[in-house]
Amino acid sequence: VQLQASGGGLVQAGGSLRLSCAASGRTVRYYGMAWFRQGPGKEREFAAGISGDDGSKYYADSVKGRFTISKDNAKNTLYLQMNSLNPEDTSVYYCAASRQRYGGTSSADYDYWGQGTQVTVSS
Repeated sequence: VQLQASGGGLVQAGGSLRLSCAASGRTVRYYGMAWFRQGPGKEREFAAGISGDDGSKYYADSVKGRFTISKDNAKNTLYLQMNSLNPEDTSVYYCAASRQRYGGTSSADYDYWGQGTQVTVSS
């Protein structure tokens, strides 16, 4: 499975961005998938995930209510809609896929990674 993330950029505080992650090589319909992020000088952290079993979604507390993860199985693409962005959201965002249908919140449980896309939020 190859993952290609896109959609990052520079946005003002309060603005929105939508990230995309196109998968190729095989269908990720039944894979657990997630977005992680890594801010400057910080460790990579979980942001949002979606189950490959029932499509249930789960979020880190820091993004709950502002970010929405979704997946289009026909397009084999994962999305992250980010609203009400603030400077603390500035990070490189990575998409990831797990062979487990529920990938969880630990990066160690994900088998495939995209290259990352930079999101910068100005104050």
